[in-house]
Amino acid sequence: MAAANHKRNPSGKLTYKEAGVDIDANTRWVAAIESAMSSTYGPRVCADRHGGFAGMFRLDYDEQLFRRNYRRPMLIGCTDGVGTKVLLALRMKKLDTIGIDLVAMNVNDLICCGGEPLFFLDYLACSKLDPEHLLTVIEGIAAGCREAGCALLGGETAEMPDLYAKGDIDLAGFAVGVVERNRAIDGSRVDVGDIVVALPSSGVHSNGYTLVRKLIERAGVPLDEYREELGETVGEALLRPTRIYVQPVLRVLRGYVRKRVVTAMAHITGGGLIENIARVIPAHGDAVLRRASWTPPPVFDFLQKCGTTRAEMFKVFNMGIGFVIIVRPTFVGGVMRILRRAGEKPFILGSVRRGSGKVVLK
Repeated sequence: MAAANHKRNPSGKLTYKEAGVDIDANTRWVAAIESAMSSTYGPRVCADRHGGFAGMFRLDYDEQLFRRNYRRPMLIGCTDGVGTKVLLALRMKKLDTIGIDLVAMNVNDLICCGGEPLFFLDYLACSKLDPEHLLTVIEGIAAGCREAGCALLGGETAEMPDLYAKGDIDLAGFAVGVVERNRAIDGSRVDVGDIVVALPSSGVHSNGYTLVRKLIERAGVPLDEYREELGETVGEALLRPTRIYVQPVLRVLRGYVRKRVVTAMAHITGGGLIENIARVIPAHGDAVLRRASWTPPPVFDFLQKCGTTRAEMFKVFNMGIGFVIIVRPTFVGGVMRILRRAGEKPFILGSVRRGSGKVVLK
């Protein structure tokens, strides 16, 4: 090994590149992602200089420049990743959708507070920085940000060959949003009689993939196998990106300027319907959900047949429902119309009844 290093570097002194980190590749990387990032910028981004130590974003509002003026703004922050779904993307050599997943997992959490996403930051770790190979990840993140209406303000790319095996990558994201203080939603206003409105998921989204991978491995199902019941290959069904619910939800919230018709919202992630809706149900009520109100997409039946129970499926996965909005009963019709006009297919999942803070599937 010493001889090989001496051959590359006659001085015998170790360089950073020989240790496994290529600074020149990082410079090319920063230049490559500039276009993807700038495609998400609006007038609130201070974008005079790209590649600084931090991004800057205007929080004050000029009425002539911006539509909304927050009088008592509260910032909202959250962070999340895409878990081991990355491993399936690497196996399929398809990295263009996991960036969308990353944005979705964050902004869908953020809007549960009733706010709008302002900007997003990403963290991408890898064994070796290959700008051409990894650019599709950033382009996916930028696409997700454009759909969510937030700016990809910056991020960090870490090349760590001693920590990650060759070809491995990992992703994390951070979202910051804002909400008017008196319009914040935390579930404290949920009351008996409120209606639970569901928005469909696109499939598994980005939770439970450790179980997903074990199930398909144990069943011996190849990712490139076409399945009639899925209408696509197994891998395509499992890599379908997480839906972003920001715009439909904001349309509902902005459709009622004075009345606070939405009492709670829940992003259905790990833990499924039971655990996530329970976060916003008060101690004096139960959310009673009707299983007969929807049919889970075929991918969930497929996964169950690979070797697990229905109870475990409901415990781990969203089962076809990606987001839930709890609404005052008088306004359900209006909320449903706004959601349909936004391209959603909402349905009534259940209601809040007197109880003890539980979620019940009937």
